[in-house]
Parts: sequence; C-alpha cells; structure tokens
Amino acid sequence: MNYRILGKTGFEVSEISLGTWQVGGRWGSKFDHALADSIIREAIDNGINFIDTADVYSDGESEKAVGKAVRESGAKVRIATKCGRQISPHVNKGYTPAVLRGYVEDSLKRIGTDCLDLIQLHCPPTEVYYRPEIFGEFEKLKDEGKILNLGVSVEKVEEAVKAAEFDNVTTVQIIYNIFRQRPHERFFELARKKNIGLIIRVPLASGLLSGKFGNDTRFAPGDHRFFNRNGLMFDKGETFAGVPYDKGLKAVARLKELFPGETQLVHVALQWILLRDEVSCIIPGASSPDQVRSNLGASAFPGFTVEQINSISRIYDEEIKPLVHQLW
Repeated sequence: MNYRILGKTGFEVSEISLGTWQVGGRWGSKFDHALADSIIREAIDNGINFIDTADVYSDGESEKAVGKAVRESGAKVRIATKCGRQISPHVNKGYTPAVLRGYVEDSLKRIGTDCLDLIQLHCPPTEVYYRPEIFGEFEKLKDEGKILNLGVSVEKVEEAVKAAEFDNVTTVQIIYNIFRQRPHERFFELARKKNIGLIIRVPLASGLLSGKFGNDTRFAPGDHRFFNRNGLMFDKGETFAGVPYDKGLKAVARLKELFPGETQLVHVALQWILLRDEVSCIIPGASSPDQVRSNLGASAFPGFTVEQINSISRIYDEEIKPLVHQLW
C-alpha cells in the first residue's frame, strides 16, 4: 500500500481507501452488519487506514459498522463522516449551526468516539458556501475537542473553489474519474496551493468504468443506478458521473481496446486518478471483500504509455466531454 498526506489534516492515508455507501450490501437491500464487518476488516487487514462514511448511509448503520470494526481491529484508522443530508427538504434554510451540531453529536455516539477525525458537509446547497456562520460553528466544535478537521463534499467545481476560501476547510471530496475530468482543470492547482486534501469519490463512475456492464445489465429498483439516472432523488452526477448509460458503454468499449489481455479496467481507472499527485486518496466502494481486494489490485498496474494517456484524453474529448463537462 502507498500512502499520501491528506492536506492540512496531516494524516498519512492509504491512496486507495474505502467508501462505505453500500458497505452493508447492495443498494436497496437490508443492511447486513456481518457483511459490512467483513468488508471493513478486509480493508484494514490490507493496509487501508482511511474510511469514509456518512450519517445517512443506511440510516446511520454504516457509521455504527465502521466504528465497531475500527475499534475492534485496534488499528490506527482515520474515520471520515458527513452530515447535512438528513435535512428535509434539503435546502439552504435548513442548514443552521444548531442542526449541524446535533448531527455531529449523533455521529460521535454512533461511531463510538469522543472526537471525529474528519467531519464533512455532505453536498449542501450552493448557498451554504456563502454563509460564514456555518463554517464558524465547526471551528467551535474543534475548539471543544469534538472534531479534529472540517471538510466538504461537493457536487460542483465552483463549490469546491468557494469552500477553499474558508481556512478551516482541510479537505474537499469531489467526483473525479476518466469520465469527469473538469476538476483537474479548474480546482486541483488551487487545492495544492491551499494544501487542501483531495478525496476522490465515484472513481469508477458507479461501476461503468469496471468494464463489467453491458446493454443487458439490470439494476435492482432500490439501486440508484436504476432510479437516479435523471436526478430523481439527488444530483444525477452521482450516478454514472452523469454520463448517459449508453454513451458511457460506448466509451468503455473504446477504453477496453487500449488495454487488451488480462488488464482490468478497474485498475486502469484507479491508477489514472493516482497519476495526479494533488490527489490524497480514492474511496471506491465495495459490496464484498472480493471487491476490496480487486480495488487494491490496482497497485500492481504496470503503468501507462504516453499513447495510452493521450488516447484516454481523446476518448473523453470525443465521447464524454460534449455531454457533461460544463455541468459539474
């Protein structure tokens, strides 16, 4: 395992870490604590020392599972969680210092700790980034010893840029992958200058970049890849990185041609992200211990040729960029 520094937090974190949106099973299924425990322990046993969760993941069950597994492992693992998405309706006026403080207190109890390593605003409405009192409340929580660091999880590059104006924002979690390249054009250099840790989510474009999906692939009704392609429940950029499914499959077919033989497209996709030294870590999800091992296998990827890098850029420019580049 390779490790990188997570910006101003100073944490040394595994470059391939773990996201836990679906850690208790597949989307739409009942949370399975035994499965979640096996996934998290597999990650820790293989050197992963940074795990991302959120209070809304399986109504808090993900936080409980992460906290329990980390405590019982005895390993030094940094836990990042998120708050704000419980607000309903999810609008700017619902964000108040008191409400967010309450969420932090609840997360502390579920995770089973006195202090959160990293708490992140969970994709709040854009207006929230213009409210200093929200960011100031987390400074109070830090002074009280309830959190070590504040970060934000964003939908849009512009939100990341705005968040960076607050000195106590130590990390930005953002969607970045072969199908979502705008962040490295518009934000990565600023993140470097501000020493903001970059946590990359949706690195496989909801599995599209695994190369395992086809026109005949079917997703369960409770799976966001079934119901959220047009943004029915949340920002559609969270699902297949906002790329229309059929267009994504066409681009994936071209990517596969660049890497014949036994090379797994999962490893290509993850290592492409890690080419950027501004990136601190990637948080691919896993619904089984096997998927954890598959993600970690990216470390053995032999590297890219110049022609392969140029071809990936060309595929993006021709197939994907006209559809989504300007949206996020």
